[in-house]
Amino acid sequence: MMSFGKKGMFLMVLVLVIGVMASACSQEADVEGKKIIMGLDDTFAPMGFRDASGQIVGFDIDLAKEMAARNGWELEFQPIDWSMKETELNAGNIDLIWNGYTITELRKEMVNFSTPYLANAQVVVVLKDSPITNLNDLIGKSVATQAESSSLDAARAEVGFIESLKDGKLIEYATFTDVFNDLESKRSEAIIVDEVMARYYMNNKGEDNYRVLEEDLGPEEFGIGVRKSDEDLLKEINDTLEDMKADGKYDEIYEKWFSKN
Repeated sequence: MMSFGKKGMFLMVLVLVIGVMASACSQEADVEGKKIIMGLDDTFAPMGFRDASGQIVGFDIDLAKEMAARNGWELEFQPIDWSMKETELNAGNIDLIWNGYTITELRKEMVNFSTPYLANAQVVVVLKDSPITNLNDLIGKSVATQAESSSLDAARAEVGFIESLKDGKLIEYATFTDVFNDLESKRSEAIIVDEVMARYYMNNKGEDNYRVLEEDLGPEEFGIGVRKSDEDLLKEINDTLEDMKADGKYDEIYEKWFSKN
């Protein structure tokens, strides 16, 4: 058997080290240069929506842009049918569900969630002069919400709640903009909506026109959804969220969008 000797062994180790370093650099370059497609409902203010000029803006949009800049992502915003969000993600059409995406046990079966980054609640909004003051007053009333939303999930979780409404069902619309329009036109007598959107919408449309019931349908938290297989991406997201909170950037973006709410 041929012996390499000390010099041969040194060269072998050197080659292995160079190979490992090259592999690591290659993986890092792949991460740095990857394209990330973020799926969102572009009508969900203030998380992600279109401004007067048609540009997609919002709290989640600013967070995503900052995260992309820190990780070297090429970020693309892709409006989707919100009722199809998990299907779009797992089909590979998008890489993230990030737009006021509530963490629920059912959704955990379909996606992996980031650490929570914003608290929320499901609230009931009525017109200012409505006689409705609590959840019991909704019995027999027409109530609207967004289809396949966490608002709908919260209503379903309340035993007997939907059955007690007019016609034993909730009126469902594709977007919360449609839901608010339904309330304003008095086709529905109350709506169930994410509190962050309700407060933002009321601040911009005139708080004197609406009232939020003191009773709500429960607290919740927003997270970022990724495919079950994207473990490295999930770690990258969680690490960056932690860094942004530690260095004050998260608070800066939060203040921009929620200081008036």
